[in-house]
Amino acid sequence: MIARRAQLALAASALALGLAGALGGAGLAGMASAQGKPESILPPGFDDPAPAPTPTPRPSAAPGTAPAVTRPATGAPAGVPAPGTFLPGTAPSGPVNVSPLPSITRDELARLPTLDELENMSTEELDQLLGLKPKSDIPVGARRALTRVGVLAVDEGGLPPRSLANQPIVLVRAALSGTKGPLVSRWGHILVRRALASLLAAPLGMDPIEFAALRVGVLNRIGEYAVARAVVQDIDSANWSPSLTAEALTAYLAAGDITGACPAVRLQGSARDDGEWQMMQAICNAYAGESALAATQLDRALFRGLAPRIDVLLARRFAGAAGRGQRAVQIEWDGVETLNPWRFSLATALGEPVPDGLLSGALDSPDGGYYARSGALLAMLPATERAGFAGQAAREGIMSSQALIDLYSAVYADSAAEGDAAAHAASLREAYLGEDPADRIAAMQRLWDAGAAIGGGDGYGARVLTAYAAARIPADAAHADAAGGLIAAMLTAGLDRDAMSWRGVVEDGSLGWALITLAAPGSTEIGQGGVDTFIGDDDSEGSRKSAFLIAGLAGLGKLSQGDAGSLADDVGVNLERQTRWTRAISRAAEVNNPALVVLLAGLGMQGTSWEQMTPLHLYHITAALTRVGLGAEARMIAAEAVARG
Repeated sequence: MIARRAQLALAASALALGLAGALGGAGLAGMASAQGKPESILPPGFDDPAPAPTPTPRPSAAPGTAPAVTRPATGAPAGVPAPGTFLPGTAPSGPVNVSPLPSITRDELARLPTLDELENMSTEELDQLLGLKPKSDIPVGARRALTRVGVLAVDEGGLPPRSLANQPIVLVRAALSGTKGPLVSRWGHILVRRALASLLAAPLGMDPIEFAALRVGVLNRIGEYAVARAVVQDIDSANWSPSLTAEALTAYLAAGDITGACPAVRLQGSARDDGEWQMMQAICNAYAGESALAATQLDRALFRGLAPRIDVLLARRFAGAAGRGQRAVQIEWDGVETLNPWRFSLATALGEPVPDGLLSGALDSPDGGYYARSGALLAMLPATERAGFAGQAAREGIMSSQALIDLYSAVYADSAAEGDAAAHAASLREAYLGEDPADRIAAMQRLWDAGAAIGGGDGYGARVLTAYAAARIPADAAHADAAGGLIAAMLTAGLDRDAMSWRGVVEDGSLGWALITLAAPGSTEIGQGGVDTFIGDDDSEGSRKSAFLIAGLAGLGKLSQGDAGSLADDVGVNLERQTRWTRAISRAAEVNNPALVVLLAGLGMQGTSWEQMTPLHLYHITAALTRVGLGAEARMIAAEAVARG
């Protein structure tokens, strides 16, 4: 407290100096002239120097004799100068020319904080105001360069670092800012996440921080909050821009890491004045040991209506966990009609149950996907509750098949688990440990039929859940009827080698045959026979599966140009149509730029359903990916399109 009072006094002194500077040098001169000639307050003659004595010649000392010692005539002690004399190296006292203080403008004067504002400033803000703390307290040698930003190196699966260095800024910015939401393809999502997390250099002429903010923004919009947090943590918080800070706060909140952004929040101080920022400041101050200041800030936010009451109460409860002597806070949901990310994140972190009606209403809203994507990875939630979110996260590509299986294993191990999650966990166990393959297939079929309850949408989350169980079924003609579903499940986890074992079992023209043909490595051309059979048996709306099969085979180079055109005409698809996007992705493939191809592919795969995907887009995406060496991903995307079309 003493140190803080000293800081406040120093700040007030600094303000006083600022006001003095506003007067300028002319003001000081005016004050000096008004004072008049200085007058001595000593008695007359007291400060007048005595006349110096007349020097007398001194005889030369005889050789061998000591020199005579001369004493001052004034009777002063030896070694003390007589009045009126000056020591060597000193200057006579008198008026000193003082340079005028720097002037301050009216705008700068208006921005000076008031005493009340000084009282409410945190230690970090006072240090910044007084210039006591540098912009970054990281030693120069330990600061991270911005030449390459990301978390995934090439040897870890990342894309080449300089893939975008020589690309047009306008095109890169348009591809990133144009990706507004989730992607229809699970495998497309995985590929885009991989590209955005790669160690990449910014395009020449683009600010690296802007490039990072655009990438983190896309990661947030597709629900990859943990990866977004990892990318922003690769950048020193002193370098964060306002846009990167905003994206970082979104990622930290959704990942359940409330205090993770505190270094940047405390460093930037009063950069923003919205309610959420001020509540974050209070929370960060509390966890920095300034509990009293945090309580004052939250009280002010509540009384001044800077944020809704429920938001401030949650912040007060969270901040109260950091210090002693905090007041008890009762969370009251009465009158709260909507859920928002702040309420969901803080309530989850505090273990405060969100009312069922409020949560279900949020999940059914247009922004409901946010809560499912965030909740699926929040470890503080019970497994049974996470299971309700995890199916959608797995369907979209956020969760892996293994992670989803581990989650349902935890549900099965919970003796108190009940409801759909417990029933699905029991079926999954039977799909693995059933005595007979037929029993295991039947258990998987029950999960597939309940797919809407597991992952919503088209039920593809249930296929992800059973990927490894499907791979344990031996390829046998006795199970040929289930081959299509089993192969589709295997390919959700990229188990193409296990799927290939069914090649001799499936019939030409069946769903299993189509999936294996698309997923098989290589580009061996096939004839029209099997495709014609598939088209004849296709009962999907508008023959969508057939159109995706033809587009995928053509893009992968498994159909000749003539056969592709003929078959496309049969289903009413024109694969030769050109758009601005098709020209851009084709050009990126021509110059062998995988990173740009992936970003443009993500731009073309936006949507929440495969009904929003066109065969033309699928054709160009698979063709471009194959051309730049990403053929495995292209094959998985094409097979997924047919399975979900």
